[in-house]
Amino acid sequence: MAASIRFSPAARSLFDEPLGIAVQGLGPRQQVTLRASLRDEAGELFEAHGRYQAADDGELDLARCPALPGGSFSGLEPMGLLWALQPRKPFWRLVKKDVQTPFRLQLEVLEGHGDPPGQLLAQAEHERLFLRDGVRRVPVREGRIRATLFLPPGNGPFPGIIDLYGTGGGLPEYRACLLANYGFAVLALAFYGYEDLPKEMKEFHLEYFEEAINYMLKHTQVLSDCTQGRTCSATRISPFPPLGADTKRIKINKSGIADIIDVLNNPLEGPNRRSFIPLEKAECRFLFIVGQDDHNWKSEFFAVEGSKHLQAHGKEKPEIVSSMHLLVGKPVMWGGEPKAHSEAQRDAWQQIQAFFHRHLNGKPSGTTNKL
Repeated sequence: MAASIRFSPAARSLFDEPLGIAVQGLGPRQQVTLRASLRDEAGELFEAHGRYQAADDGELDLARCPALPGGSFSGLEPMGLLWALQPRKPFWRLVKKDVQTPFRLQLEVLEGHGDPPGQLLAQAEHERLFLRDGVRRVPVREGRIRATLFLPPGNGPFPGIIDLYGTGGGLPEYRACLLANYGFAVLALAFYGYEDLPKEMKEFHLEYFEEAINYMLKHTQVLSDCTQGRTCSATRISPFPPLGADTKRIKINKSGIADIIDVLNNPLEGPNRRSFIPLEKAECRFLFIVGQDDHNWKSEFFAVEGSKHLQAHGKEKPEIVSSMHLLVGKPVMWGGEPKAHSEAQRDAWQQIQAFFHRHLNGKPSGTTNKL
């Protein structure tokens, strides 16, 4: 019996959906190497491999068989071949730009644990999708708004979310479309570095974001009583000066990678206090996702101070979820490590969905075991 690969789901799955991987038709306790690979939209290759030994019946189920030392990971890691994917090109990141096309995961089963491994025993392909069947992607160019609206299947109306990214610019859509898969109308909103919007992240007018909120409030497919963003108008006060920074605090390690964790000034000291956003003026609920090993920003510090500030003004204590997580013209240290990061991402993604279901739908989330 020739070896074969079995995926569950079989041919296609959502990007945040657990993927079962098993190999059938091996010899009893046969040693093999499983190698996973995919290419991003720029053609860059990402790879991971695990060393395994089949069970006595010749089956290898990654949910029951631990990976042996010597590969990209070890231990019982059913999704290890995905979270351990590493770029062949240094400092390259896996980012989905066209959410209408899937990532195509290639999986090979190779004889033995050699370096390189032996002959090819089996191979298969699996598609990782970003859009569930029936989710609608609607480009939005209305007034000054530059965005993409994702609407779930059905007639609606649906709870509305506006999805914004921070540094990097452009119009990332992958998180917005994944949220839309679970019943939300999500507007992925660009605010700089895209089309005719400001080229750099220097100065922004809050009226732009208010225009996006009003667009969602008026949309027939969006529940008008489920948008807490209408409090944007309350923040129309004097401009916030940027938080000061000192590039002399950048540390360069032996590999030439910059650690920028100490670059920003303390927002609680001196004139930097004026950069502190008056969160107490907001009428919405907050969920802070904290990267405890974040080397871009002191995200835990900012979340804790934000929480203190809200409570000092009689507001409800926000929920804080811990997770792991080219700004200065050179590669920068992001922090974290792959296994812990993947576990934190899975937990944070569950918490984000549960938060929105609880406060926009008024019901507990039905999402479990999602990535």
